[in-house]
Formats: sequence, C-alpha cells, structure tokens
Amino acid sequence: MSYDLAVWEGSRPATDEEAQRTFERLHETHLGGASEVEPTPAIARYVHALLERWPDLDEDDDSPWSDGPLINNARGPIVYFGMVFSMADEASAFAAETAAEHGLVCFDPQLGALR
Repeated sequence: MSYDLAVWEGSRPATDEEAQRTFERLHETHLGGASEVEPTPAIARYVHALLERWPDLDEDDDSPWSDGPLINNARGPIVYFGMVFSMADEASAFAAETAAEHGLVCFDPQLGALR
C-alpha cells in the first residue's frame, strides 16, 4: 500500500475542488499516456531536493519512495509519486514543505485536498 502526492508548477488553486480539476487536467495531459516529456527545471529541482533527504529506492532500502528512480514520475510541470505507507506521515510532510519552499502546489489525490 502506498500514499501518493502530486506536485506541480502554477498558481495555488483557491479551493480543493479547483485543485482536483487542475490535477486531473495535468494528469491526463502529462501522465496519462506514454509521454516522454522531460520534467521542467523547477520540478527537476524539487525531485532533487526530495532525493537529498532520502535517496531513490534502488539506492537505499530505507527510502520512503514506493518506486524509483523518482524522477521517472515527473513529466513536464508535474510529478506524481508514491510513498510507502509506513513512512508516509514523515515523507509527505517533508514533500509538502519542500513543495511550498520551491513555490509549487502540493495536492493529495486520495483526499482531494491541497497540502
């Protein structure tokens, strides 16, 4: 079981409902197909910041990421990634704080809520 977050570039939506619609649009556009679009520089920097805290799963068995390499979950202006449930509280809090520090939007698709 994993816990997923989506992080993207753009203005912070005013409501959770608006964030849900934005997530669905970005997911369909960038993640829904076999897109090979490179992550934007801002998303790549964000993923790098996450990996400075915890390395990729293939590098460390104690990593919270549910798959790896983590950068493979990033396409264009969005990254959608999972964390192992046992580390989800700590890792998701760090991921949300780091997104805010990078001026990115963090969204919890399970709850349909902004973080």
